[in-house]
Amino acid sequence: MKILNDWKLVIIACLTLGLAPFFPEPHIVGKIKWIAGGAVGMKPMDWFDVVLHGFPFVLLIRLLLIKLTKK
Repeated sequence: MKILNDWKLVIIACLTLGLAPFFPEPHIVGKIKWIAGGAVGMKPMDWFDVVLHGFPFVLLIRLLLIKLTKK
């Protein structure tokens, strides 16, 4: 799909959905800290949040890998 390979869209998704809400810290950062601390007390909704907020970054990493392996 062309939309998944659009750099501008993926970067905008990372900066908005990936980092929202921004204060006091980006949501994905808090979830990653929670997982790094053992994920004690995480419920299915918390895991869904990780997937939702992390997906734009997965797309970005995917695009970077495609770009690097084409050289």
